Amino acid sequence: MKRSIKQHIGVVLLSVLGMVLPFDPTTVQAATSVNPALSHAIKRHLPDWLKLYKHLHSHPELSYHEKETAGKLASHLQRLGFEVSTQLGGHGIVGVLRNGEGPTILMRTDLDALPIVEETGVPYASKVKTNDDAGTEVGVMHACGHDIHMSVWTGTTQLLTEMKDQWKGTLVAIGQPAEEKGAGAKAMLDDGLFEKFPVPDAAIALHVNAQTPSGTVGYVSGFALANVDSVNITLRGVGGHGAYPHTTRDPVVLAAQVVLALQTIVSREVDATQPAVVTIGSIHGGTKHNIIPNEVKLQLTLRSYTDEVRQTLIESIKRIVKGQAEAAGIPGDLMPIVELDDVFTPATYNDPDLMRLVISSLNKAIGEENVFELNPVMGGEDFGRYGRTEHKVPVCMLWLGAVDPKQHERFLKGEIKLPSLHSSQFAPLPETTIQTGVAAMTQTLLDLFQSKP
Repeated sequence: MKRSIKQHIGVVLLSVLGMVLPFDPTTVQAATSVNPALSHAIKRHLPDWLKLYKHLHSHPELSYHEKETAGKLASHLQRLGFEVSTQLGGHGIVGVLRNGEGPTILMRTDLDALPIVEETGVPYASKVKTNDDAGTEVGVMHACGHDIHMSVWTGTTQLLTEMKDQWKGTLVAIGQPAEEKGAGAKAMLDDGLFEKFPVPDAAIALHVNAQTPSGTVGYVSGFALANVDSVNITLRGVGGHGAYPHTTRDPVVLAAQVVLALQTIVSREVDATQPAVVTIGSIHGGTKHNIIPNEVKLQLTLRSYTDEVRQTLIESIKRIVKGQAEAAGIPGDLMPIVELDDVFTPATYNDPDLMRLVISSLNKAIGEENVFELNPVMGGEDFGRYGRTEHKVPVCMLWLGAVDPKQHERFLKGEIKLPSLHSSQFAPLPETTIQTGVAAMTQTLLDLFQSKP
């Protein structure tokens, strides 16, 4: 059965950004399932999930420091009867619920928050302040919706436990640390996620969308999220007095030439049909008006979908930077240093066969009028890494609308702008969003567990 399931199932992942579609927000309703037992259970448990959400929102923890958050979710799984393991890849948790012969499905939530001072004004707003890993005092906020993800994950595990007579198989529920660092999935895999625990036939996760209304779910088939690389470039030169530039080799001028030259990579070296982004996000050099410095530092982010385009971007940057330095007369022992960060976020590819099954489940769960297709984005999410191991687990991604429909209607009219994810003012509409997420995820898992060859 596993081979046939893998041909039809993938990983569902809701991404961080999405395309706004012009549907009528007044038609959006709180999700009710065609499954009467599911609808009743959601309404019965929703107050508890909202209470959990508000607690998680007001008690956020930074990446690599999710100890209390992980402990709370692990305790929840233990009460439900899962086999629970903790501290996998840091503060990662894994719960296994075996319910007879059938597919193995992985469902992920992320745990960490961001170093942001919250400015939403909601009664349960985070007031947490802590020192980050560099020792700087920062505010902490769930500005990327991981508190919603955890609440939906908690609700879904609870309902699947109560509805064990409606499915057969093995549920692997994981709580992943350090998603915001792009490192948590790799850490859990490196720590033996697919060696110590059942290898899934499919993996599923969701992510809130800050541009679509609560009560809806969006989907992308195929590439949904991009490869993300961070590149550090150190341009070296021969410093000196600003009045005598002919005695120097100016790295500031070199930096200007490099910045412009790098713009030709996407326009002239990448197939025009293949998405790619090269962004120089930071440039630092020099200390005073009349001093030509010895070096200038650049920080870049690279975005792509395919491994081939990713490699083209990296190799082109190395070639262009070296060539510009040579043209500027930089000595051979002062050639630029180009360094690629070790942490790489791979693209997320939503398996089309799985997505077809998932769309059917979403239509049943929340109504076809509330399910719509979105464009892929160049944001990154390390959930895609679960599909890039030797096991070739199918992966796929969904978007959970989180905006108050009334606010979304005003947005479509151009009356207001919506705060994005990672904004200090991002505040999901929790009740409808959690209700919709639990209905969508629970129905999808029930159907995947019942999939036939």
